Amino acid sequence: MTQNESFDYLAAIRTRGSGELDSKMGIEIIEASPQRLVGTMPVIGNRQPMGLLHGGANVVLAESLGSVGTQLHAGADRRIVGVDINATHHKSATEGIVTGVATAISLGKTMCCYEVVISNEAGERTCTARITCFILAKRD
Repeated sequence: MTQNESFDYLAAIRTRGSGELDSKMGIEIIEASPQRLVGTMPVIGNRQPMGLLHGGANVVLAESLGSVGTQLHAGADRRIVGVDINATHHKSATEGIVTGVATAISLGKTMCCYEVVISNEAGERTCTARITCFILAKRD
């Protein structure tokens, strides 16, 4: 992938396909660039026994968005790994779809950091996360 304003990052993501966990959780990336990603996830199928969206599901959505953003920034020939993630859960969700918006805080040569705001269908913030990813050497 390349950092070209005319490059279709979303098409590149769709060509590559999603990861196994993203598929199981129903995560769909609907907007993508190294600076900003938007993804959705259904609540149903990702709830804990009390019927609320599992907090870990929020973290998976945040990590998916931040990791994909870092990969878009680094390029397809680089490997990336998450090194830190944290999340604050503000409000529960019991149905519908949540939307995560990952905004780049820092896009460096070896490290990227994103703030991810997750909201319910009413536009209410349900979770705020921050993810930091490390960019490794080029693939062999």
